[in-house]
Amino acid sequence: MNKSHKISAVLLLILFALTSVHLTAQTSKSKTEKFKVYGNCGMCKETIEGALKKNEGISKKRWDKNTKMLSVTFDESKLSLLQIKQKLADVGYDTDELQAKDAVYNNLPDCCKYERAKK
Repeated sequence: MNKSHKISAVLLLILFALTSVHLTAQTSKSKTEKFKVYGNCGMCKETIEGALKKNEGISKKRWDKNTKMLSVTFDESKLSLLQIKQKLADVGYDTDELQAKDAVYNNLPDCCKYERAKK
C-alpha cells in the first residue's frame, strides 16, 4: 500500500469514528428529573442511590436526606421515570407516585423506616 492509500485509509477511519460518535450522541435521550423519595438516613441514601444502576441507563443520581428529593439523570431510551420509581419501591422506598409493598418496607432497618402516607 503506498503512502497516499494509507493516508486515505486513515482519513476514512477518522471520518467513520466521528460519524459514529455523532450518531450515538443523537440517539441518547438524557433527561434529569427531581422527585420526592421518602427515607431518613445515610443508609437510606446508599440503598436509594444503589438501586439506580449506571448500566441500566442512569448517569447521575443524588438523594438529599434533608429535603427527601432525588435528582436523577437517565437515558429515556433505556427506561422511564415510572420504571425508576418502581426500582425504588422494589427496595422499600415510597415516592411521590408509587408506594413500596408493606413486606418490603417492613424489612428495612429500623433507622430507615419513615412515616408512610395513608393508603
